[in-house]
Amino acid sequence: MIGVNGFGERRVSFRRLITILTFLAILTMAVRVAVDTDTWWHLKAGEWMSEKGAVLRTDPFSSTRFGENWVYPGWLAQIMLYQVYRVGGYGALNMLTGFLVLLAFALIWPRLDAPPLVRAFVLILGAAASGVYWAARPHIFSFVLAGGFLAILEGFEERDRRWMLMLPVLMAVWANIHGGFAIGFLILFSYVGGAILELLAEAISGQGLRAAVKGKAGDLRWLLLITLACAAAVALNPNGPVLLLYPFKTVSIGVLQQYIQEWQSPDFHRAEVLPFLVMMLALLTALTTTTRKVQPAEYLLAAGFLLLALLSGRNIALFALAGTIPLARHGYGGLLRLKPLFPERKDLSERVTRPLNALLVVLFLIAAILKIRIPLQQDVIQDAFEESLPVGAVDYLEEHPGLGTLFNSYNWGGYVIWRLHPDYLSFVDGRTDLFGDVILNDYVMAWRADEGWEQVLEAYDVDVALLESDAPLSRALAHAGWQAAYEDEDAAILIRPDS
Repeated sequence: MIGVNGFGERRVSFRRLITILTFLAILTMAVRVAVDTDTWWHLKAGEWMSEKGAVLRTDPFSSTRFGENWVYPGWLAQIMLYQVYRVGGYGALNMLTGFLVLLAFALIWPRLDAPPLVRAFVLILGAAASGVYWAARPHIFSFVLAGGFLAILEGFEERDRRWMLMLPVLMAVWANIHGGFAIGFLILFSYVGGAILELLAEAISGQGLRAAVKGKAGDLRWLLLITLACAAAVALNPNGPVLLLYPFKTVSIGVLQQYIQEWQSPDFHRAEVLPFLVMMLALLTALTTTTRKVQPAEYLLAAGFLLLALLSGRNIALFALAGTIPLARHGYGGLLRLKPLFPERKDLSERVTRPLNALLVVLFLIAAILKIRIPLQQDVIQDAFEESLPVGAVDYLEEHPGLGTLFNSYNWGGYVIWRLHPDYLSFVDGRTDLFGDVILNDYVMAWRADEGWEQVLEAYDVDVALLESDAPLSRALAHAGWQAAYEDEDAAILIRPDS
């Protein structure tokens, strides 16, 4: 292989090799069974809109909110996900997720200011940390768009302002593809805040406020105008300007933070959270040991998204994406302190390295193809479904329509919508913004068989329940005389005795 001159530059062929192997590794990691509990209702919504030729504005899928207004900004992603499924099935959704993850990291790769090996390590670490987020849901499009915002705003720091005009366009797309468009504003605010802090620092350092404003006014004006243009762009959606309030509505739902795992603080005892812990410690070390100047925007990006990740596990991926830029730059800045410990090495001849590089690429490509093929196989996908979903119980309900109003476990609501609509409607599902705290708290009370659960089921005219076999309500219903129509190790169907 080509030698290394300390931590300095490598030959172009080595750069190309590292780039290819890095992205092969990320794609191999990202292509997996990506259908999760919320994918199902997104697919059903995409199917409904594809068949009706209209955007969903009211709820057709639940018994508790049927016909009520439903404002959801992910309609475009839902149609795309359904069309991909219609053409290639679940395997195509797995591939789509993998390629979108790859695209997100490919967008920020050119902005990593470090040699190839450092860039590769940081990007793969970021990919490993963000893996908790990968799924065939509209939020994976937010991941890509966040990468686009970061790449463009880092270019702005290099005075490449032409691409800044793309940000309002991307925001208009974002507002129609996922409610995570607020992420774009958080990234913008980091750079706006960074520009303001730089201005204040220069004013305090002795230049005076007027001189500092004169020097930084152009940058700050551009950033503020682009931010306002992005806010206006959000209004370009079927629901109009009201969508600007959507993120606030979502985070105001108390049940999200109380009971839904992805909205809770990360559990560092879980193995999948370990890469996030490593990346967090690596970034903190890099920022404190670097030989390079840390820009205020870098501090704001790192601190802001780290705080969000510590508050809610679903934000780990955003920290992993945004954190790669300062980690690469200042991780390398810290490594420069160690450069004197490494002797200079001579490069091997190009005649030797070219065939070795080509052989490595071929071997990695073969390994990647063999691994990627696994989550594309229907039997592997079906096994994954049967491990996490009540497939047998839903088969039973599909064969026995008309048993009455259904009460279902929250995690299975999307699957109920996908498999059983319109014969059965969900009681609750992953659309927490639609149900709100009142219905979700009623659901939690009933599922836990808390005092008053009988009144909840009576109030919603529930006749049949689809629950985990060991759910407290399953035991309470059996004790109350409800008939077990179906039961396996994971799921049970119980029917009201007088229905």
